[in-house]
Amino acid sequence: MPSTAGPTTASTPPQTSSKFGQVLRNYRFPLFILTGVVIGAIIGLIFGEKATVIKPFGTLFINMMFTLVVPLVFFSISSAVAGMSSATRLGKILGSMLGIFAVTGVIASIVMIAALWITKATEGVQVEMNQPKDVEEVGSIGDQLVSTFVVDDFSKILSAEHMLALIVFAVIVGIATSKIGPAGKPFAQFLHSGSEVFLKFTSIIMYYAPIGLGAYFAALIGELGAQLVGDYVRAFLVYYPVAIVYFILAFTLYAFLSGGRRGITAFWSNIIEPTAISLGTSSSVAAIPANLRAGKRIGVPRDIRETIIPIGATIHMEGSGLSAILKIAFLFAVFGRDFFTPGNILVGIAVALLAGMVMAGIPSGGFIGELMIITLYGFPAAALPIIQIIGTVIDPPATTVNAVGDQASSMMVARVLDGKDWMDRADHTESSPAEAASPKNS
Repeated sequence: MPSTAGPTTASTPPQTSSKFGQVLRNYRFPLFILTGVVIGAIIGLIFGEKATVIKPFGTLFINMMFTLVVPLVFFSISSAVAGMSSATRLGKILGSMLGIFAVTGVIASIVMIAALWITKATEGVQVEMNQPKDVEEVGSIGDQLVSTFVVDDFSKILSAEHMLALIVFAVIVGIATSKIGPAGKPFAQFLHSGSEVFLKFTSIIMYYAPIGLGAYFAALIGELGAQLVGDYVRAFLVYYPVAIVYFILAFTLYAFLSGGRRGITAFWSNIIEPTAISLGTSSSVAAIPANLRAGKRIGVPRDIRETIIPIGATIHMEGSGLSAILKIAFLFAVFGRDFFTPGNILVGIAVALLAGMVMAGIPSGGFIGELMIITLYGFPAAALPIIQIIGTVIDPPATTVNAVGDQASSMMVARVLDGKDWMDRADHTESSPAEAASPKNS
């Protein structure tokens, strides 16, 4: 019979080894993903544009993720809303979410303004300007806002291009399901089952992630390498360090505010997958499944994570706020104007918020945001290609900040709504909506 005596000196190495082995087991899959991304980056740096020959292997993964996103978002949001105890809970989630999104967007803008002012990175910038050949036609702001939240045919709902319309549809389906009482229980159970099925679907696809992301990242680095020339390298050298510092310090702070040291540990222990996917794909939407998985492991209540993360993927863009300020300051430098005046800075923060929260969810919203920058400050149309190239160069880290910021925001909303002990509470929303709607047993 094994001895029940306490640990001895001789037994310490096996225990240390066991703990190390447990850490490897817990993080082996995120490490596989990171390894794939690193190998892909090395291939891209070595072979340049020739690395694009393996891009189809990455496109296969990306296409599967985008195919998965629409049903996953619909089932996760509708089942979460259907399982809420009251509409008050939904209202509190959405209200807290919008407040946190706005605050974090302002903080991101101020961080970039401070970095540009301290480093003087845009001084002496000279960029050759060419008149854009084709300018995309967009409708009025009213038409764009309408098309953001609704579509004119059900088939258009089934597209990642109309994500906000899909979210609105899913929320209303969930509300309708909860409002009809017992008659809605079978459908609520169907929604819950669908959510579980597509989460498992996500798990299956993720087995291919190290290969797919590695191939996609190799092609991305190979393609972007040629663009990092001339004065555009300044945008690269400014944005990447600022984004990395913001990513580490700001998200650590937000995690600490959400759950103290335990919140920090939970956040950084589970954020590798969403980080790798968003960085490799330059898509917040593609990172939704991994973000939902991470939120579940962190312990974010189901109704909060399944509401905030899909919505955040379309209207919460801290990384885009950072990039909007950089684009504005870059254009001011090109045209010999002073950005660092109170009026210009305040307008810049407002534009960054609009670009990151409002325009991001509108079809052609990125383009509209760039046009807004040009028109508000009176820049000529020839300035448009400048900020479009900057956007291309800094897109990967911007998207990563956007996507991971959704997770940090969901943790802060949980802290606001459920108190400082939210991580210790049993997540009653993990039960099915049908069960949540049933009378409580004594």
